[in-house]
Amino acid sequence: MKKIMDLIVEELTPAFTGCGYDEKYVRVTRSNRPDLCEYQCNGAMMAAKAYGKKPIDIAREVVSLASGSPMFLSVEAVMPGFINLKISPECLAEYVENIAGEEKLGLTEPEKKETIIVDYGGANVAKPLHVGHLRSAVIGESIKRISRFMGHHVIGDVHLGDWGLQMGLIIEELRDRQPELPYFDESYEGKYPSEPPFTISELEDIYPAASAKSKKDEAFRERAQQATFRLQSGYPPFRAIWKHIMSVSLADLRKNYGKLNVTFDLWKGESDAQPYIPGLIADLREKGLAYESEGALVVDIAQETDSKEYPPCIVQKSDGAALYATSDLATIVEREKDFHPDRYIYVVDKRQELHFIQVFRVAKKAGLVREDTPMIFLGFGTMNGKDGGPFKTRDGGVMRLEYLIQSINEEVYKKIQEKQKVPDDELQRTAEMIGLAALKYGDLSNQATKDYVFDVDRFISFEGNTGPHIQYMIVRIKSILEKYYEQKGQETELVPIRPAQSDTEKALQLAICRFGETVETAFYETAPHRICQYMSETADAFNNFYQENKILSEPDEDKKAAYISLITLTKRVLDTCMDLLGMESPEHM
Repeated sequence: MKKIMDLIVEELTPAFTGCGYDEKYVRVTRSNRPDLCEYQCNGAMMAAKAYGKKPIDIAREVVSLASGSPMFLSVEAVMPGFINLKISPECLAEYVENIAGEEKLGLTEPEKKETIIVDYGGANVAKPLHVGHLRSAVIGESIKRISRFMGHHVIGDVHLGDWGLQMGLIIEELRDRQPELPYFDESYEGKYPSEPPFTISELEDIYPAASAKSKKDEAFRERAQQATFRLQSGYPPFRAIWKHIMSVSLADLRKNYGKLNVTFDLWKGESDAQPYIPGLIADLREKGLAYESEGALVVDIAQETDSKEYPPCIVQKSDGAALYATSDLATIVEREKDFHPDRYIYVVDKRQELHFIQVFRVAKKAGLVREDTPMIFLGFGTMNGKDGGPFKTRDGGVMRLEYLIQSINEEVYKKIQEKQKVPDDELQRTAEMIGLAALKYGDLSNQATKDYVFDVDRFISFEGNTGPHIQYMIVRIKSILEKYYEQKGQETELVPIRPAQSDTEKALQLAICRFGETVETAFYETAPHRICQYMSETADAFNNFYQENKILSEPDEDKKAAYISLITLTKRVLDTCMDLLGMESPEHM
């Protein structure tokens, strides 16, 4: 389905060409002054220099030909040369009715469907998720959902940190605590236990204890490094421990990501890339890209167009060890073999930008991916406390993500309990749904690359630009529809959208028209905040319409039925937006 702005361009083009002006000047934008007009064309401004005329004269010529179009309620030329446009209510109603008849609400899927890898999450096994994992999870999940809604084949990968020194630290700390375990008996030849020798709680205590010990005890650190080397070399007892660590950690990670309504198609980690590293290194050598520098193996990434210097990418240390860059490059090799992606999107802290510039350039220089493959680094900013610094607990530590979610849910629970509008058996689930929307919308409504202040009181407010406010608007629509169908019967069919008879009715219809272009923009700009902005504007448009029109008490039954059709479509649009961001709305608030 064509975007309404494209239809406006088509309608204006004969007016431009009929006056002798090139159609390339027919550009239409949404007006930022809705009190004056709904759409605006500044083509006369652009054409003025080329044709040696005043912009206002060109605009008046075009308007004289376009004024008779049934698409426009009004077409006006205004100084210094803008063309102000208002859509006719009849044309708008017909367009909105067509949106209502489409599964994807007017979104046009791209002709070429891409295979897209979205790399987000990045948790380390054996460690609990903390607030630092929030942004990658919720931003990545929304990008995955938006891309999938566009019609693309999308693969979300958590890309776990599961192969580094922390594994050796855990193994050696476990040896010190339980030396009698068979994994540490060099003469043991039987099968290793199928049950892990620790719970998730014990594991989460083992790692920080081992980490602290390694900073004070050099001998312990050397043991851990040796254990890591033996694990990575395939030593069976340590591989068995590693499998236990993975099974216990993954169960906990799935549970906690699930609380954010975040899921992954792949639960792969750095360990999965290890088999590809030897071939990668050999390939870089054979192509003459990798060379030794101070004992390490590096690849130059500098380009003539660079405005600043970029250091070479180190792919192998002097002792032969691989680095994060090596692992990420090997992961690309694996992904190319398994999926042949058309696009890569990495959702990672923006402080990792240099690392990914290096990785992407090596990948293309070495021909691991096609030169024209988009490799997008979406570097996100920091979630800060009200003091402006990184968000911390009261005692200055990093808060566990599940505790943050729990604290928000508790605040929401108190709030909805006070309002006494939610049935007792729905209180807990409702608090969780509102709490999640507050948390995710509070994050996603900000441009991903920017830092933002985490303000729980503002985030859980039912008013303003918040997730709960939008949920409240959806719940209000649900309530109206429920009462309407109680009066009319559940089998009552929707009537066509009618031409708007008030400014608020028209504003709501115009908002609905922008759904498809908003989703498209959010995808191509990798910008979930565009969806948030659109949701807020659409919810406000509905609220203004609701305040002006007493829908259920409207005496004109035809008008009431048309209202119901319009708000039903509004609910579909808002529900779809909520789903694109990984949220949903309760039945009552």
